[in-house]
Amino acid sequence: MDPVRNPFAPGAGSKPPELAGRDIIIEDALIALKRSILGRHARPQMLLGLRGTGKTVLLNTIENLAEDEGFLTSTIEAPEDKLLTELLYPRLQQVLRKLSFVEAAKTKAYEATKALRSFASVFKIQMGDFSVSVDPEPGVADSGNLEYDLSDLFVAVGKAAQAAGKGWCLLVDEVQYLKADELAALIVAMHQISQKQLPVLFFGAGLPQLAGLSGDAKSYAERLFSYPKVGPLNATDARRAISGPIEDEGEEITSTALEKIIQTTEGYPYFLQEWGFQAWNAAATSPVDMVDVDAATGAALKRLDDGFFQVRFDRLTPKEREYVIAMSKLGKGPYRSSDVAEQLDEPVNKLGPRRAQIIAKGMIYSPQYGDIDFTVPMFDDYLRRTWEQAE
Repeated sequence: MDPVRNPFAPGAGSKPPELAGRDIIIEDALIALKRSILGRHARPQMLLGLRGTGKTVLLNTIENLAEDEGFLTSTIEAPEDKLLTELLYPRLQQVLRKLSFVEAAKTKAYEATKALRSFASVFKIQMGDFSVSVDPEPGVADSGNLEYDLSDLFVAVGKAAQAAGKGWCLLVDEVQYLKADELAALIVAMHQISQKQLPVLFFGAGLPQLAGLSGDAKSYAERLFSYPKVGPLNATDARRAISGPIEDEGEEITSTALEKIIQTTEGYPYFLQEWGFQAWNAAATSPVDMVDVDAATGAALKRLDDGFFQVRFDRLTPKEREYVIAMSKLGKGPYRSSDVAEQLDEPVNKLGPRRAQIIAKGMIYSPQYGDIDFTVPMFDDYLRRTWEQAE
């Protein structure tokens, strides 16, 4: 079939043609946004899920909803090698510049801009092209304590947004990569916002360990945030994610081919898009059938092996690779840390630092005490298929 009309969009954060199975999360986000803009209590959200479950797509969808509801938005991705203060500064400068053009908010925006200047000075942020041409505000966001100063800054921005009849929505992807003090400061700042009922809302996304990291950072985080789980789609939603886009293009897929895709992908949205994309391209004519899906499986696995899986494996050191390969030899997870140690013929306590480093890189996580599992669905299959034979 015509590859130009292929409706599927496999890619990092690419919105699928059919955003199936996420209605409740989207509806809850919309309610929170509507409440926040009215100055009513709304819980910030942390979306939790493995790689390939569509967390980034949901953040992008929520960002669009926020803009429709009158919010100015700031989206950042937390990398492993950059400070939160440096990521926030240019975003906040842009927000305050927009607010400064609203007559009713000029005074509050100016006060918030002075607070931002204080914040930049005390944390030695390289301002570059985003330098703020105002004097800092003594005593506001200038203590050098990130928890206090980020709270001061968020409150000042919230007051400016409120004066303008708008809101501010901060969206942060890969939250698990924030440093412990940065996550704690973010939680404290949102706690202050909640108490003052300012129109500022936070949506974050990260790996499953994020709930535990938040609780470790501040014990009240479990009450402050909601933690929607973003997992694989159930069979009904997975069918809709594949059949809907195909039918919208006036084409068809056989029921057996559809079920094969769902079974192979385990319902993970990224993989559904990849198999749908490849099956469409493999089909000479409609309907897409089992022969096309079989061809799609080979093409999809090659693309995943060469990209999605390989780039993650390449981030690991030789010893870390040895550890995850040992995990895969045990079959499907979750895995007991003691079983991995036995596989490697090493003491559990000696492997602790290596395990912690792989967790820090976002490759594995601990679903419960003593257990570990991959954050990337089907990664164990990739290791067995590609690396066990190479040993």
